[in-house]
Amino acid sequence: MPDLPRDWNQWREQIDLDRYDERWRRMAAAGGNPHGEADLIESYQPASVLDGGCGTGRVGVELARRGIAVLGVDADAAMIAAAQAKAPDLEWVAVDLAELERPERFDVVALAGNVVPYVAAGRRGDAVAACARHLRPGGRLIAGFQLQDGWPTLADYDGWCTAAGLGLEDRFATWDREPYVGGAYAVSVHRL
Repeated sequence: MPDLPRDWNQWREQIDLDRYDERWRRMAAAGGNPHGEADLIESYQPASVLDGGCGTGRVGVELARRGIAVLGVDADAAMIAAAQAKAPDLEWVAVDLAELERPERFDVVALAGNVVPYVAAGRRGDAVAACARHLRPGGRLIAGFQLQDGWPTLADYDGWCTAAGLGLEDRFATWDREPYVGGAYAVSVHRL
């Protein structure tokens, strides 16, 4: 299993995976939409998605349910095991994004849920570059993460994307496409 960054380890020590998934079930039961990420990703009409930092598979499973081919990757083996239990027919791989080497190319690489900040600080640029290498020409890297002290800024992230050959296409404040005018969360769409 790859080494995981300190911030990730601190978060994981506090999270029970069953309770983590329960959060999304409660949201749906209350009439909320637990699939905002999948809605935005699907709006770009991908045939295939690499779900990077897939966690327990919530986004990838939903995209597959909608007929999109999905490969899920995460550095946390317990998260991968939870995803495999939910959808054993999908491929789930335990790998650090910075070390990702697959033969497939995807229409979208999705990094939903603070994936970028949880990559080890010295490897974030490598992880973005690896994601870009797995895109088809014209493909999109879609990433949403919180903007907080000690985590990457949008300038940091945009710099890694530019270095990987990606250009900013859209930026939103939420997965529901609210315009980004500053704030503590951003969803960025970069295109190869």
